[in-house]
Amino acid sequence: MVATAKQAPQGEITTLLGRGAAFEGKLTFDGTVRIDGRFKGEVFSDDVLVIGEGAHVEAEIDIGEVIIQGTVVGNIKAKRSIEIHAPGRVKGDLHTPSLQIDKGVIFEGRSFMENAASLPRPGAIPPAAAPKSGPTPVKP
Repeated sequence: MVATAKQAPQGEITTLLGRGAAFEGKLTFDGTVRIDGRFKGEVFSDDVLVIGEGAHVEAEIDIGEVIIQGTVVGNIKAKRSIEIHAPGRVKGDLHTPSLQIDKGVIFEGRSFMENAASLPRPGAIPPAAAPKSGPTPVKP
């Protein structure tokens, strides 16, 4: 049985490809999916993909968020964030507005912080609250 993200508490894994399992093809899903085995193909989702330690993924990934502790070969495009934790290994290009790479990670590729300019910066004044510049009208 596979639960959808609306049925599962936030952060709960709804689908698991366990150690020793291998799958090749196109993966689409809702909720959070964890891969601990081998996967080759394509991944598409607006939700969360967790690639566990010991996992080996060869894929083009278009995702909402991804958390990597295993090995990924292929390009990753994440709408929200990419996190790579030791002993993770990534060989491919990363496109995301938010990127975290821990000490001990091996990363071979390029990173592109797309849409980073549109993210609010800590301490920044939102455009609606910013003072307007220009002449102040004078009442007669």
